[in-house]
Amino acid sequence: MPFEVPDIDMVSIIDAPPTPLAFPAPGDRYLVLLSYEAHPPIEMLAKPVRKLGGLRIDPVIGGRQRTRRITGLTVLDVAEGTQYPLALPDGAQVSLPVWAPDGRQFAFCVDEPDGVGLWIADAAAIISAGATAVRVPGVRVKDVLGGEPPNPGGAVGWSRDGGSLLVLGAMPAVASGAEAEPIEPRVEETVGKRSIMATYQDMLKTPADEDTFEELASAVPLRVDPVTGAAQQLGPPGLYQYVEDSPDRQFLLVYQIERPFSYRVPYGLFARRVEVWPAGGLTGDGPVAVIADLPVSDEVPRMGVPTGPRFVTWDERAPARLLWTQALDGGDPTAPAEHRDQVMTWSAPFEGDPWTAFKVRHRCLGWINMEDPGVIMLTEHDRDRRWMTTWLCDLADPDRNRVLFDLSEDDAYADPGDPVLRVHPDGSRTVRQEGRFIYLCGVGATPEGERPFLDRYDLDTAAATRLFGSQADAHETVLCFAGDRTDQVVIWYQSPADPPNLRVVDLAGGGGHDAGPAGRHLTNWPDPHPMLTGMEKRLMVTDRGDGVQLSGMLHLPPGYRAERDGPLPVVIWAYPYDFGSAGTAGQVRLSSNRFTRLNWGDAAWFVLRGYAVLNSATMPVIGEPETKNDTYIEQICAAAAAHIKALTELGVADPARVAVAGHSYGAFMTANLLAHTDLFAAGIARSGAYNRTLTPFGFQTERRSYWEVPQVYDQVSPFRYADQIKSPILLIHGEEDSNSGTYPVQSERLFQAIAGTGGTARLVMLPFENHGYIARESVLHVLAEQFRWLSRWMGEQPGHVAGSADGQPG
Repeated sequence: MPFEVPDIDMVSIIDAPPTPLAFPAPGDRYLVLLSYEAHPPIEMLAKPVRKLGGLRIDPVIGGRQRTRRITGLTVLDVAEGTQYPLALPDGAQVSLPVWAPDGRQFAFCVDEPDGVGLWIADAAAIISAGATAVRVPGVRVKDVLGGEPPNPGGAVGWSRDGGSLLVLGAMPAVASGAEAEPIEPRVEETVGKRSIMATYQDMLKTPADEDTFEELASAVPLRVDPVTGAAQQLGPPGLYQYVEDSPDRQFLLVYQIERPFSYRVPYGLFARRVEVWPAGGLTGDGPVAVIADLPVSDEVPRMGVPTGPRFVTWDERAPARLLWTQALDGGDPTAPAEHRDQVMTWSAPFEGDPWTAFKVRHRCLGWINMEDPGVIMLTEHDRDRRWMTTWLCDLADPDRNRVLFDLSEDDAYADPGDPVLRVHPDGSRTVRQEGRFIYLCGVGATPEGERPFLDRYDLDTAAATRLFGSQADAHETVLCFAGDRTDQVVIWYQSPADPPNLRVVDLAGGGGHDAGPAGRHLTNWPDPHPMLTGMEKRLMVTDRGDGVQLSGMLHLPPGYRAERDGPLPVVIWAYPYDFGSAGTAGQVRLSSNRFTRLNWGDAAWFVLRGYAVLNSATMPVIGEPETKNDTYIEQICAAAAAHIKALTELGVADPARVAVAGHSYGAFMTANLLAHTDLFAAGIARSGAYNRTLTPFGFQTERRSYWEVPQVYDQVSPFRYADQIKSPILLIHGEEDSNSGTYPVQSERLFQAIAGTGGTARLVMLPFENHGYIARESVLHVLAEQFRWLSRWMGEQPGHVAGSADGQPG
């Protein structure tokens, strides 16, 4: 059947330009605003790709598949508030910007008919002299392994001094990769391995796949003059992921993949090497040092890590010193160990052996350099306690290591925020530090909802001073400081009636800000759907019945009053999360002060037709990490019943007309609720997994395998109880879903099971779509299907909100 289109008011919302993205420059004097097309035509997704090593590669341009179209870049001068759009080729598909350390220049990529071009721009010259972006002559970028479009990532980076670009360049002749795939049997063998891995998609399958992957992913490491395009080849062609120079610019850190490949895991777990090269490139003497020479990592324990060096990085405050961590427990989180990781260092000239700086009791998740040389901020994770600890570590004197923050990973209320970072003119990247003070920017979860903040934190006394706090009637988040000033910040401002826009506000120093709700406006993007401005949005809090607090965001049609208009049909949209305690499970992680910007997957669409919507309804699964799923069904059923009871007692819900819906793990929840309760008149399940025997080595945070607890896998699989699904269920899935565990056969088999046991279901398979849906045709079709499904099974749609179209087909 052809794609369907919903009513014209919905089409206009989907077609409204999304809010641009903002990328601050080092020094915060300029922003690049990135405009993009939220929903490109299906033809963009339909372009031929090769699925290899966990990637989808466009063989024509020699890059990863493009699924979004970035349509424009604009330079914004923070001090003046003026915007300068860049002149680009008509219909250009561009990448995110990559700023140089000087905070003036930035690089970006532009797709061409048969490759990926490299461009640069100078923000200061654009503003002062009307300059424009220019293509770097003669350079083609290979972003297969080094970037994840639209972020060029490791495929394009600046040298420390900003005088050159480090680029993974395309081979002189772009490989087509379009030859017909050979017809041959697929053969795999295992002998004694314990490959307890996720069910990855798009893997290599044949020797021919291996050859094609190597052909399409190979690149040449280059040092490029951004003005002339003169390119110095730094090494032979290979499967490079990343090249970065040392702070003193005397060496290069090089990540690359090599054979043997694997048919079991994606490319990031293939055999790989991390090496140090001379700054001028590899010579006949070979690398200066080999930091890691790792085999295929296809036997990593569940929730474990590969053995060998991880997170190999330059110490940003030393001339040429490397830092990395490696496991002391074989990478196995269940193995007894006094310390699970150790942090290693090795300095130029990289002679002798690396030395251990200190050991880490739990799993090291990474670190950030402080401005003080030899000091890092490191975070470790205690898997058994679900606990996060952040340390201030002295590489030279580990006896001085001390805890900065220590809290449950589930404790949103105690989250101190993330450190604000800084790129220095010499190219080093550190925590932004003013003497003994750093800055922390956080979401600010509270019982009343989110209150984003910026704090100044004293490293010596652990005292935090609130420099900025969002107003109670708005949602304001700090993007960056305003230029060199630390008494002003650039914020994203939004409220229920005001779409997100950028403003400059003064810091009050004692909490809040003293510029009031106005501040200095940098942008003035309009409301994309004014017909929803009057929609009421309120935080709902209730009790599950056992002392566990539940919450959700209730959306009501404009002008609705329960005492006057009576109960409404309700859509409950949810995604279950697991927690270690009832206290953290009940914390509020929502905000009623955000602007409601409808995107394709939003539940609030149903308000347009007079439904009440409880969005982000919490369905917590609480318990010990190893056994919490033993009571998964009981817990989500209790939460669903409590939400319906609260909405009914409020006078909002007609309990006979309540639908449940969710995406991915929320779809899994939806099918289970329909199988184990009679609470719902209908359900919508998108891109879910329904038979857990097909994910036998775990799902979400389940730590046990199917063979350890087959009864748990059985009882949480709605496929097993398809004969009990009596309420109508709409199943939607992307035909090209590459998400681990939610491959399309999950929806197909549940549909067949319901069809064979007398139930009611509808299956919609979306061509060329992945786990989330992108193409304009697809998202419009999904909306049309969802509205028709609920109207069919919950009675005629209640009506349109004031100001919307009259339901004429688009």
